[in-house]
Amino acid sequence: MVVFEIGDKVEAIDDTIVGIVSKIEGDTITVNTDDGFPLTFQRQELVKMADEIRVSNYEVSQVKKEKEHPKKRKSNVLKPKERNQPKMEVDLHINQLVKNPKNMDNFEMLNLQLETAKRQLDFAIAKRIQKVVFIHGVGAGVLKEELHYLFKKYDNVKYYDADYQKYGLGATEVYIFQNF
Repeated sequence: MVVFEIGDKVEAIDDTIVGIVSKIEGDTITVNTDDGFPLTFQRQELVKMADEIRVSNYEVSQVKKEKEHPKKRKSNVLKPKERNQPKMEVDLHINQLVKNPKNMDNFEMLNLQLETAKRQLDFAIAKRIQKVVFIHGVGAGVLKEELHYLFKKYDNVKYYDADYQKYGLGATEVYIFQNF
């Protein structure tokens, strides 16, 4: 049990009242608050406050210097963020895929472009490449629609138009969700 004496600085447990003990009658203690009001409390409702801590200006300046120069911390090697990872580009223009497309009809060209796109997408998934840009050109939009149909078959793929400033309307970017 804490012994209180007249003149002790005390604080109420359940309230933000601070004051000095002015009168003690058994378990009832009268406290003059910092605002000048006398309040009565039961002994178990009060806590004796420790004496104030005195700090010199020198000690304060030492703490400030320590705060101004933070300690060096170990830096963990972080994986590069997704936006910094290089994108894989796949150009599906037919003249990029074969030397002489003149002997091919439209159906053969489209099938070759789709097979190339599927093979490159599977390669990117296997090599854990998160972003692939398929450059298909503008044209009539047949290849673009067929690519979107192909991409819908994959559960872990999201596709959208690639960066307009770099590719214009002739490219689709594919984001591959990886389970790390």
